Amino acid sequence: MFWGFVHRFRLVLLGVIGAMAFSGLLVVLRASSYSADPFLDTYLQMAGSLIAFTFAANALVRFRGTRDRISLILAFGFALAGLIEAGTSMTLVRGALVSADYMNQVSLSWLAGQTLLAVLVLIALTVERRVPLARDPGKEIAGATLIVGGMAYLTSVFYFLLPAPPRIHPGAWIPRPWDLLPAAIFAVAAVGYSFRLRRAESWLDRALVAAAVIDVLCHVAMSQSQRVLDAPFTLAHFLLVSSYAVVLGGTLLDNAQLFDQVSLMAASDPLTGLANHRRLLEILESEIQRSRRTGRSFALLLFDLDGLKKINDRYGHLTGSRAIRRLGLALRENSRAIDTPARYGGDEFALILPESNEEDALQVGGRIREQLARDGEQPPVTVSVGAAVYPKNGTGIERLFSAADQELYRMKGRETKKVRLGHVAACL
Repeated sequence: MFWGFVHRFRLVLLGVIGAMAFSGLLVVLRASSYSADPFLDTYLQMAGSLIAFTFAANALVRFRGTRDRISLILAFGFALAGLIEAGTSMTLVRGALVSADYMNQVSLSWLAGQTLLAVLVLIALTVERRVPLARDPGKEIAGATLIVGGMAYLTSVFYFLLPAPPRIHPGAWIPRPWDLLPAAIFAVAAVGYSFRLRRAESWLDRALVAAAVIDVLCHVAMSQSQRVLDAPFTLAHFLLVSSYAVVLGGTLLDNAQLFDQVSLMAASDPLTGLANHRRLLEILESEIQRSRRTGRSFALLLFDLDGLKKINDRYGHLTGSRAIRRLGLALRENSRAIDTPARYGGDEFALILPESNEEDALQVGGRIREQLARDGEQPPVTVSVGAAVYPKNGTGIERLFSAADQELYRMKGRETKKVRLGHVAACL
């Protein structure tokens, strides 16, 4: 408890120091006579638009993979924000050419777009707390479209029906007070998403907290701008693009992890976490090719749980599944980093031992049998083992399986047994 208090105090202290440093920076920038090139602002808006569109596409991919409602709503929100950025990227240059007074006006598109994005970020969090996962993606997309469209309409009505257009007040303590509205909404969103991190810690969740904080700083900086293109104005646009980049980076990392998980699921057995039948054949083929190049042998061990049907009939299928996991654990714990344990059937397991001979294979098989015999769990289980060595017992996958299978059933005390290789040959 004490160290938790110290940690929170340290975070608060760092936050206070950061806020003071940012305030000092704003004081310096506000007194600066810097004026940015209008085309720099245009390029920043175009960059922000491109990043927003890219995030929206990746968020939709994430939604299709996870059905996370936050991703869906944010995808539409950032797509709309990107459209607004793209549509107003040349407004500054055109406005400056038409009217000199334009430099003292607050862009309604900027306010409406940023307020809309802040509200949607907050709505995404609220919706996710009630129903985190979408049940019907098609209906959810239609619902998200209605939410975003409705909020876009209400935000536009709010700003464009103001009695007087917002203006910049040079010399005032807060020259652009209207920018504090999206800053306040983003601040609430930052707090909400930080609480969400207690139960969800994806890269996107972390990125949303960081991006919301950056957006707060963005609009606080913009509220100190005394004229278009001055130093606080330019800083605000840099911070805006940075916040887009942060959320894009978060969703890219999440999508990469999602891809890795899908790849792992495609190559692993869901019950034991070992390699599945498909991965087993790939590793076998790879080992055969390697052994042909190096002239070194490798061993293949096959395992079969004894009496699994009796365990299922007497104790139930949950106990039978636990027995399968016990054997999978024994294989994993007795494997080297270069070995490949796999489950390729109901109670059928295999273990590939690179750089190994028959004696090595028998020693490993014996250790696995001993571990199962003394694991202390009930009911006790035993396993039959058969071994084959490349190239002594065969130079192809079928021959190696056949030799190991014959040894396995010889251990079971049967003279002959039809080799079950039809499912193996079908994948060659």
